[in-house]
Amino acid sequence: MTARRTTQRTRFSLPKHEQTVLALQGGGALGAYQAGVYEGMAECGFAPNWVTGVSIGAINAALIAGNPPERRIERLVAFWDRVSSGIPIIPPAYLDPLRLAFNRVSAMATTAFGVPGFFVPRLPPPYLAPDGSPGALSVYDTTPLKETLEELVDFDRINRKEMRLSVGAVDIHTGNSVYFDNQRQRIKADHIMASGALPPGFPPVVIDGSHYWDGSLVSNSPLWYVLDDSSGINALIMQVDLFSARGDLPKNLDEVLERSKDIQYSSKTRFNTSRAEELEDVRAALGRFLRKLPAKLHDDPDYRRLAPLCERKRHVTIVHLINRRLAHASSAKDYEFSRATVRQLWEGGLEDLRRSCANPSWHRAIESVNGVQVFDLAT
Repeated sequence: MTARRTTQRTRFSLPKHEQTVLALQGGGALGAYQAGVYEGMAECGFAPNWVTGVSIGAINAALIAGNPPERRIERLVAFWDRVSSGIPIIPPAYLDPLRLAFNRVSAMATTAFGVPGFFVPRLPPPYLAPDGSPGALSVYDTTPLKETLEELVDFDRINRKEMRLSVGAVDIHTGNSVYFDNQRQRIKADHIMASGALPPGFPPVVIDGSHYWDGSLVSNSPLWYVLDDSSGINALIMQVDLFSARGDLPKNLDEVLERSKDIQYSSKTRFNTSRAEELEDVRAALGRFLRKLPAKLHDDPDYRRLAPLCERKRHVTIVHLINRRLAHASSAKDYEFSRATVRQLWEGGLEDLRRSCANPSWHRAIESVNGVQVFDLAT
């Protein structure tokens, strides 16, 4: 990873919104794409002041929020170099016909041996552990991840609130989505690990007596949290998705499994984006209707209840950056951590960000306008 670092000096027009939000989906090894997107944002001269994520998105978010601007890319590189060190080989181009087989071997190695700095298989295995014990609740032990986070992330910086950080998890007892937010509580490594505790691979994380699993079990997109939390927000939201909602008809069983995973983990993104646009249209229509009512109705309880909903105007642009299917992908792509694939994903995110900023419609996207507008500029 480090050897391929390049810097592009081209400058692009900067967002004119009050906030820039980076919203990061979950997706395991695919999260290297998000690191490339962040590098592109820094390269183009703008950075988020609020970063929110789920699962691997929460880890990337912590690496960004928990480091000073000049060290963020360095720390992202350190993390992704570490987790891809199990198979650091980058096959030469003439072996491309064998790349799918190489990736499958890499994924098998992950399941058998774990990922350096991330997780290792439990010994003894969970089916030999007593019911109810921590060792009986997951296939892997994530103690290495806690050590990695505490090494690469400055949690004191996060808790100084220089950048807002929000990460999503699920309360096992209630089944409800929960967001840990440094605007409301002190964030520790455990909060980041809770966001990525995907069962049955990873164990639940206990925080203040409650047990948490991966936030993707309820919603793999943090976009809804941003929009629900800040009703009058004026922001450019860079929504970075690791699974593509659109795709071709599968040709074999492995592609069936891969495509179903894409649909499962991308569906809430489409729902949230459509819902945001529809609610903004309804809000505007309601405001026009209330203005038509005679003054004598302004003291009506229903009028007083509805009027404030129309006053909190949003100025939101959502720019989608979507990790498209790689030529050698398989249904194991979210746990295929080879150095070759991590590098390819990182480069893909960087290139998509550059392409988005160079798109002629970028000038429209960075304008702060009434309502909600959505762009996909990398296609």
